[in-house]
Amino acid sequence: MKAYLIVFLGAGLGGMLRHGVNNACARYCGLEFPWGVLIINVLGSAIMGLLAGYFAFRIAEPWSQDARLFAMTGILGGFTTFSAFSLDAVLLWERGAHVSAALYVAGSVALAILGLVLGLAAVRVST
Repeated sequence: MKAYLIVFLGAGLGGMLRHGVNNACARYCGLEFPWGVLIINVLGSAIMGLLAGYFAFRIAEPWSQDARLFAMTGILGGFTTFSAFSLDAVLLWERGAHVSAALYVAGSVALAILGLVLGLAAVRVST
């Protein structure tokens, strides 16, 4: 139960950060291009890389699992799930599973877009 609370608190902070970045980008960059989402995805992925590298060498620390859950699953999960996607893709690639990595990336993007299109179509048909 403690792990769920840690993730919950981190995700709330991450969601607030995401909202703040989106608002700031809309205000300063305009709404013609989704700058906020682009910045969130790139920044979240960069931070995920830093944290993954840091925690890889702190595995024996008693606090590291709670900190990993709070920062990576919680804050970054609330900020952007793209960071988790990026980490999974890179880990597959680094393990030498190049075909799996390519299929994961292409499949995730294509199927996510298809899912959104089908969801929109279902709503449009029902109204």
